[in-house]
Amino acid sequence: METKPVHFKNLSREESYGYDRKTLDYIRNAAAHGLYEIRGMGAKRKLPNFDDLVFLGASMSRYPLEGYREKCITKTLLGTRFAKKPIELDIPITIAGMSFGALSANVKEALGLAATEMGTSTTTGDGGMTPEERRSSKTLIYQCLPSRYGFNPDDVRQADAIEVVIGQGAKPGGGGMLLGQKVNPRVAKMRTLPEGVDQRSACRHPDWTGPDDLAIKIQELREITDWEKPIYVKVGATRTFNDVKLAVHSGADVVVVDGMQGGTAATQTCFIEHVGIPTLAAVRQAVDALEDLDMKGKVQLIVSGGIRTGADVAKALAMGADAVAIGQGVLVALGCNGETYFQNGGHHDAIADYNALGTAPGFCHHCHTGKCPVGITTQDAMLEQRLSPAVGAKHLKNYLKTLNMELTTIARACGKQNVHHLEPEDLVALTIEAAAMAGIPLAGTNWVPGRGF
Repeated sequence: METKPVHFKNLSREESYGYDRKTLDYIRNAAAHGLYEIRGMGAKRKLPNFDDLVFLGASMSRYPLEGYREKCITKTLLGTRFAKKPIELDIPITIAGMSFGALSANVKEALGLAATEMGTSTTTGDGGMTPEERRSSKTLIYQCLPSRYGFNPDDVRQADAIEVVIGQGAKPGGGGMLLGQKVNPRVAKMRTLPEGVDQRSACRHPDWTGPDDLAIKIQELREITDWEKPIYVKVGATRTFNDVKLAVHSGADVVVVDGMQGGTAATQTCFIEHVGIPTLAAVRQAVDALEDLDMKGKVQLIVSGGIRTGADVAKALAMGADAVAIGQGVLVALGCNGETYFQNGGHHDAIADYNALGTAPGFCHHCHTGKCPVGITTQDAMLEQRLSPAVGAKHLKNYLKTLNMELTTIARACGKQNVHHLEPEDLVALTIEAAAMAGIPLAGTNWVPGRGF
């Protein structure tokens, strides 16, 4: 009797999970060039995030606030531990550090204008302070990074607070990059670099090797600013619990924790996708560290990395943050990854420039090239004119205003007269992974994975 072969699933077109098209493309590029990929923006992989949490709005057991009739306070104080002049903001949403070099001078000015109108702060980033940025920003945070590029004690005194950057969420343990095509004469002069040459920052500060040395550096910064300015310490989210404790031990007024969803102008893709922990896990560890030291409320916590919406802001505050910092969302509000650019108040098609980069709006991560189709992440004299400071500021102000409205809407729905009264009890998690990372009960239960029933 003849037996016929049994045909199961056709494997001739089945993609391998471990060696899918993306992995094959990576191996072939590595084999062809012997170089790793450098790109901008943040992680593209799916990660547990604030979407995995939801709020328990008020009903019978709690009363909501009535719409817009009852006030919901958004005032935020930062730097109350030691500084003579803490930062007072109208909203708990700040603009993260993005350098002149990574961004054009027009963009830096737009950030300052929008932040000032909304009563919040913006941050210098690596490479120093531009006069446009200082003039446009009512509240400006000055970053002190391992590179020391553009670092100037006179600019430190002009700032309203100082942020000592230990690490960044997109690349904890790695230094910044600015490729030569973005090192124009002005950037080169500010950073004391040769024009057109790739710049790679140090990955650790040359002035200290541990928290005791950092305490001395913070003391020096306080002395040159007459103890007026708050000192922030920023860490990329990895060993967050211990890092936050050490930052507090060093004398920080404010700790900034940047999760791996945070963006960058340029770094290795292997950093962006494979180093660090999600913001959701980092917030909980940071709050645990502050509570363990009995410093919750004495040292403020700013959270960044993947904050996109007013709901994200509300969830970060409910988990214990005092404020958030946003970067990628700011760039998108200015026109990043949009189909048009805004020149002299008009709308102009940018599709051809995306095509020239081999990408399209919504997929672009070519910040490192300096060829930004909408004139944001560039130092090209022609391209940077595609965004005027006034137009950019208008769009960014609208975005920040929307975030704040969403934040207060959610706070009112939870019965809170102050956004800083949001608490973990207002949240539940939709997935076991999010519940475990955030320390929030799984919806419909009292169970926090890893903490028993």
